[in-house]
Amino acid sequence: MRKPAWIRVKAPTSAGFSRTNKIVKDKGLVTVCQEAACPNIGECWEKAHATFMILGDTCTRACAFCNVKTGLPEAVDHQEAQKIAEAVVEMGLKHVVITSVDRDDLDDGGADHFVNVINAIRKSSPATTIEILTPDFLRKEGAVETVIDAKPDVFNHNLETVPRLYLKIRPGARYYHSMRLLERVKERDPNQFTKSGLMVGLGETKQEVMQVMDDMRSAGIDFLTIGQYLQPTRKHAPIDRFVTPDEFKAYETIARAKGFLMVSATPLTRSSYHADSDFEKLRAARLAS
Repeated sequence: MRKPAWIRVKAPTSAGFSRTNKIVKDKGLVTVCQEAACPNIGECWEKAHATFMILGDTCTRACAFCNVKTGLPEAVDHQEAQKIAEAVVEMGLKHVVITSVDRDDLDDGGADHFVNVINAIRKSSPATTIEILTPDFLRKEGAVETVIDAKPDVFNHNLETVPRLYLKIRPGARYYHSMRLLERVKERDPNQFTKSGLMVGLGETKQEVMQVMDDMRSAGIDFLTIGQYLQPTRKHAPIDRFVTPDEFKAYETIARAKGFLMVSATPLTRSSYHADSDFEKLRAARLAS
């Protein structure tokens, strides 16, 4: 399906992009920007905004929308936390986003490693705010509580799509488990911001999206992101349609009316797109509420 004009981006060529690329490469780090073929990589890396992906580049799940490779992951790199902390300092990040692959092979799903990364960043760059985008820790008892207690500034876990499409798009995940995870964050630490995201253009209806919004608000989620699904390869789930910018504006209006503190809804919106400036808006919205 041919991309409409509003979804096209320029190829990354700036000096800032090259500098960020060099830091990531020299330290042997993995970013979701590269692994997920994010369309915003040029814009973000020009500003030295990279989303670090911990626990390797190989996922134990095989979601139909995701470009990250699937297979048996390598052993956990116990130096990774320090390398990321050094990169945060070198890049001068005021806000950093940390995500990971699913690690169903680990007893805790990688929860302790998230904590190690958070602690390393806090030690070397205490003024930097930390946003995490976690897997669902399915069947990993106590894992989510371990990460909550590390007190990230934002706890993000993406619902990705509507419940009806889970078996097709997220076959290894469970919609209500993911929703419960986000609700658990608020129960254990009401001061932590929670965040979740949806892709549209996979065949969902407007009514289904609005129901997910209601479910999210019932779970106390503060920040919602909605973006256009883009098919990474022919092997992945096909695009049902391109949602228009006006439809995204309508979703934003509806979401704000439902009580979200912060909403980002555009065709190119991704979980960590403009995460630094959005965090400041989110914090200001809480103070104003």
